[in-house]
Amino acid sequence: MDIFNVVVPERVLKTVRKLPKHIAIKLQAWVDGVAEEGLREMRKIPGYHDEPLVGKRTGQRSIRLSKAYRAIYQIDDKDKVQFVEIIEVNKHEY
Repeated sequence: MDIFNVVVPERVLKTVRKLPKHIAIKLQAWVDGVAEEGLREMRKIPGYHDEPLVGKRTGQRSIRLSKAYRAIYQIDDKDKVQFVEIIEVNKHEY
């Protein structure tokens, strides 16, 4: 079963409003893509580099919005994508 629902909490929307416009547009494109194509298809797009996280963030996933920004999400108990936070990554280890 695929997931087509995305929830962006108000606290995350406040962060998004402060982001550079091109980052907010890419995030919105991802949200729209999940709604139209499903999460399974969006995970296949290499530009977002969707990946599971480890350590204290086990159970969460991230997508790249640029080299410096990524969005962290998890799947809630109602099979909806729930954004946890949008973070800026300055010196990410590759």
